[in-house]
Amino acid sequence: MQFDDADLVLRDPLIDKVLISSGDIQKRIRQLGTEISRDYQDRQPILVCILKGAFVFLADLSRCISVHHEVDFMAISSYHGGTESTGVVKIEKDLKSNITDRDIIIVEDIVDTGLTLNYLLELLETRSPKSIRVCALLDKTSRRIEEVPVTYSGFEIPDEFVIGFGLDYDEKYRNLPFIGVLKP
Repeated sequence: MQFDDADLVLRDPLIDKVLISSGDIQKRIRQLGTEISRDYQDRQPILVCILKGAFVFLADLSRCISVHHEVDFMAISSYHGGTESTGVVKIEKDLKSNITDRDIIIVEDIVDTGLTLNYLLELLETRSPKSIRVCALLDKTSRRIEEVPVTYSGFEIPDEFVIGFGLDYDEKYRNLPFIGVLKP
């Protein structure tokens, strides 16, 4: 699907700019799918999508992975409606799958401070998976407080509040086909 990113920016006065174009996102997701398919050849991982932000990324990534895989969902919150993490992690929806002795790939929209992801990794480790890796569309390393392993990283981004491709501001902008920045 082709999008006119610039046209979408012009239609919304709150969007400052396109940080990562829809074309660049799709190209990188195909590359990530190829890497994951190679790494999990002869295995059947469970892709654990972290809702709500990662659902768009998961949908496209899943179609680019050639090995059989399962999908499950978790909803975790640490933002509670603002633009800064509160530091308090709340599990809003847990996995339905038994992950004991399974290969897990956590699919995240963005890794920021690392606090939420670290909490999630520690929680899932208690369930005795065979392996856990992280696939994040966006990696904001400049804000990292807790070092976390990101095996598959789409893009490293600067310290800006981003929207689009599943990421929201107050539940808006998830539908944008690109990663954008709101005007200050």
